[in-house]
Amino acid sequence: MLINLGRLLMLGVWGFMLTNLLFPFPKPLTYFVNVALFFMLLMHGLQLLLLTATQAKSAPISGWQKGKIFVFGVFELLAWQKKQPPVVKK
Repeated sequence: MLINLGRLLMLGVWGFMLTNLLFPFPKPLTYFVNVALFFMLLMHGLQLLLLTATQAKSAPISGWQKGKIFVFGVFELLAWQKKQPPVVKK
């Protein structure tokens, strides 16, 4: 339930930031939103890069899953982690 609320929140954040590209906000706010968009693109890209680098080659992540992880960030990773079977260490 809370993960879906977080996903909805992320869609709102993406919408707000992309709206600034199409219809720029007043001057001081547009700079802040552009920097925040750049930072979010960088962080979500880095998060996806680190996840794919640490995944086993036998179980690659699909393109659809990578897209969802890039858009929703940590909220999608939490949902993905819940779906994974627990790892038993010997």
